[in-house]
Amino acid sequence: MLNRRILRIKAFKVLYSYAENPTMTLPETEALLEASCEATRSLYLFMLDIIPYLTTEARTRIENARKKINPTDEERNPNLKFVKNSLSPLLEQDPDFQKIISRRKLSWEPYDALIRSVYDSICSKDYFKEYMASSESSVAEDAKLFIRIFEEEFIDNEELDKILEDLSILWCDDLAYSLTVCCDTLKSLALGYRWTLPPLYRSDMIQGQGKEVESDKAFVYKLLRMAYTCFDKYAPMVAANTSQWEKDRLFTTDTVLIVMGLAEAKAFPSMPVRVTINEYVEISKYYSTPKSRSFVNGLLDRLIKKQIETGDIVKIEKIA
Repeated sequence: MLNRRILRIKAFKVLYSYAENPTMTLPETEALLEASCEATRSLYLFMLDIIPYLTTEARTRIENARKKINPTDEERNPNLKFVKNSLSPLLEQDPDFQKIISRRKLSWEPYDALIRSVYDSICSKDYFKEYMASSESSVAEDAKLFIRIFEEEFIDNEELDKILEDLSILWCDDLAYSLTVCCDTLKSLALGYRWTLPPLYRSDMIQGQGKEVESDKAFVYKLLRMAYTCFDKYAPMVAANTSQWEKDRLFTTDTVLIVMGLAEAKAFPSMPVRVTINEYVEISKYYSTPKSRSFVNGLLDRLIKKQIETGDIVKIEKIA
């Protein structure tokens, strides 16, 4: 489920917490990393479980309209295609899915206002009107609709963002990735596969297909341990190699990103230096200032080369 870009971000956030609170022990940082990784899977489950709630909202509206004293012809004979979608019962009747939803205490019931709002938005969209007008009825057709819903209705939804923030601070910034995994699940259901809980790490999914790959879990924990252990050595190094003008504008995020890059270069001798630098430059685009990209790129490159010269970092690759 979690790829290495996401894992680097999670390790970066944990190390940032340590930079802000140096009393954190290594076991505490590792526990926070584990909780953060598992929280993303909980968010995936929470978002996937919105399908039955949206279906119930549609069904309730149809039933209420039929109870009117003078219902219209459309209200007497409503289009039932959406309420009869095949995905809602697949999830509602799956004992494994329901068990884990219950065990993690995930529920949309307190958030009926959001469900109504999202359903109103869905009904106004052309893609939904085209779905309702189509005579095709299949799991694939239903999956295609919900993929469109996940792609269009939840990103930049302020009401949803507030709910997620209130439910878990560990869900911050994880929504887009969780929705991508939801869409992957819908594609799998469309092909006739039963729902299964995605492995937490992407490498576990690949190994499940019979391919030998390095463990992503081992990667991220080794990365965090190296960054934690070397922080007091590498953080001052960042400051010492920064001009006074840059020091006045140096953000903790930039320091942590560069420490992460140095730690990764040290922990993984076969990892190409340019791959490491590019990863943290990309992360800086989302978690630091507009000028951080060039700053992180230049200083991380210089410091890695300097540490290679001193023997602190050993790389198998040839450095350009």
